[in-house]
Amino acid sequence: MAAVARRLGVAPATLRTWDRRYGLGPSRHTGGKHRRYGPADIRRLELMQRALLRGASTAEAARFAIEAAVDDVRPEAARPTRAEPDRSVARRLRTAALAMDGAATQRLLAAAIADAGVASAWENVIEPVLTAFGAGWPGAHAGTEAEYLLAESVLGALVRATPVLDVPRNSRPVLLSGVPDERANLPLYALAATLAERGIAAQLFGTPPPAEVLAVAVRRTSPAAVVLRAQRSTVADGRLFPRVTRGRQRSRVFAWGPGWAHTPLPDQVEMLSDLRTAAERIEFVLLGH
Repeated sequence: MAAVARRLGVAPATLRTWDRRYGLGPSRHTGGKHRRYGPADIRRLELMQRALLRGASTAEAARFAIEAAVDDVRPEAARPTRAEPDRSVARRLRTAALAMDGAATQRLLAAAIADAGVASAWENVIEPVLTAFGAGWPGAHAGTEAEYLLAESVLGALVRATPVLDVPRNSRPVLLSGVPDERANLPLYALAATLAERGIAAQLFGTPPPAEVLAVAVRRTSPAAVVLRAQRSTVADGRLFPRVTRGRQRSRVFAWGPGWAHTPLPDQVEMLSDLRTAAERIEFVLLGH
């Protein structure tokens, strides 16, 4: 229940209430009186939450979730085709952030991710608005306070969209980190959430550790892959890669972000491009499909 509550961004007490009042609880039994949420249970709760975000009452949202056809399939197969968000979603997000309306900003982000998935919401809504805030809005009177509000709201939305996977498809995690002194960490949270949608578990360092700490973390966790992101060329240092690949346990190593564009990289390091391609490439390398 705690893992499902974190995934949905609600309190465990809320899940217990939904179970008691509407029957939207765990359906699997693990022996004795223990019950576990299955993929279909979680899907119904996600449908309920989506209906709530769109203004339905709790009872209406529960009825919608119960009546919806949900197949109990393996997590890796449950990747529905989703519609690309239109430009109006990004405009509404921009308006909410400029107005310093934190609640509306969070609702719009949650709805965009629920409707389109993390990668599509990032590419078509979140990243364009973040970029525009960084460049400054023509004629807008809001300053950096709106940009801070948006960044914090995006961080919260991405964390809530990243479930703790009970049975990930990868036996060894993917380690995600920015390079030392890198401050732009939101893309890493977006990648972790996108991988989680694909059933792939990741270990994320949102605050990049020093090089020696990162090297120790790699040795201790033996990740299947290491992704180092650099947004700025001033912090991109190709000498970091040999430090994180030493030891008997070899990991696939990836460089991600525009900061690496003009930095010489070791031969074994593979460059990743955009978020969606990065997730697809990591999935293929780890799982072969």
